[in-house]
Amino acid sequence: MADELKDEITTFNAKDVLVDMKDIAGSMLDLAYSAVLYSNPEITKEVFKSEEKMHSLLYKLRISTMLGARNLEDAIEFAGILQIASAAEKISNAASDIAKIATSVDITGYLDREDFEEAVVNVKITPTSVFKGKTLKGLKLETEAGMRVLAIKRGPKWIYSPDKDERLRLDDLIITSGPTEGIPAFCKMATGKEYKEKEKEKGEIVRRRITEEIADLIADMKNMSELMVGLSYSAVTFYNKEIAKEVRDLEESMDRMKEELEILVIEAARGVTKRSNFDEFRGLLHVAVSSEVISDAAYEIADVVLRDIRLHPVFLASIEESDEIILKMAVKNATIFGKTLKELKIETRTGMFILAIHRKEGEWVYNPSGSVELGHGDLLIMRGPREGEDRMREICGDEGE
Repeated sequence: MADELKDEITTFNAKDVLVDMKDIAGSMLDLAYSAVLYSNPEITKEVFKSEEKMHSLLYKLRISTMLGARNLEDAIEFAGILQIASAAEKISNAASDIAKIATSVDITGYLDREDFEEAVVNVKITPTSVFKGKTLKGLKLETEAGMRVLAIKRGPKWIYSPDKDERLRLDDLIITSGPTEGIPAFCKMATGKEYKEKEKEKGEIVRRRITEEIADLIADMKNMSELMVGLSYSAVTFYNKEIAKEVRDLEESMDRMKEELEILVIEAARGVTKRSNFDEFRGLLHVAVSSEVISDAAYEIADVVLRDIRLHPVFLASIEESDEIILKMAVKNATIFGKTLKELKIETRTGMFILAIHRKEGEWVYNPSGSVELGHGDLLIMRGPREGEDRMREICGDEGE
């Protein structure tokens, strides 16, 4: 076993591993929420497999960086990389904990996709679908609809993180993630029918009303934790202390939100006698705790910048090669000055999620709403598929360097 590990380390590429760790952590989060939203234990199994892979990658990365440090300067730069890699593993652990809920309790009645800024949805390919017989590469779903395919269920077989050359077939069940506002149009393309939100049963409506505040808070915590991960990677990519400080402030807000949720759950549990209801409340608390863990990990990533720890060039190279890239782009196109993000439909047109806007006057707008207008000199910080970069440059009029 030791000899096998030595052979693996000698051919180990730290940059490739960092790319894998960032991509795996991101896909795990989406799959974990998919498992919970659809109460699907099968997806949970894939999340568990990815978690094991993350543990192995971090272990090998630690050995590789220790072997690569030639002096104190190298050791300092590698320390920052290890801190970020360790945080990525914590995100994967939290994702695994979220997915685990799907194996023991169904909490779908307390969750509403419309509350999520980025939702997970599954649709089946029908005979009238425009997707039938086409490859993922040909459909360009990320830049045409803002949706990313996480998995495909074909009969009893699951295909996770499908290749772009994968061709969709009739009756395929595809699980995707993307902006909530893009779901109706996407579902119509996939099924050929108008999208209708699943109607809740009478008992479910009553339960939803009782726990409305809990459900809203769960959604807020999910949205905030995902925002924090994006902002933390932006902070280290551009080595920006202002963004890093925002992550720190958001982490403190997340702590308060978790405390508020705990109180709400205790209040909601008063008078409840059914064991199944207690299990559901436990599941909701589990999601909240895991979201808070993700926020702590995001802060750990941003902390590298706050501590002035310089990162080894291999880290920035890994960010550039990951599936989801981090971009900084200036708004120079006069035709979009004064237009709102909702009017521009950036997420559905490009797949890019705007994390922050830096105004010309110096003001920062984090997690901007659809009503926010773009102006001359605005600097956009965003994350999304690399295929969306060219389209974003067309929209913004920023040709890059």
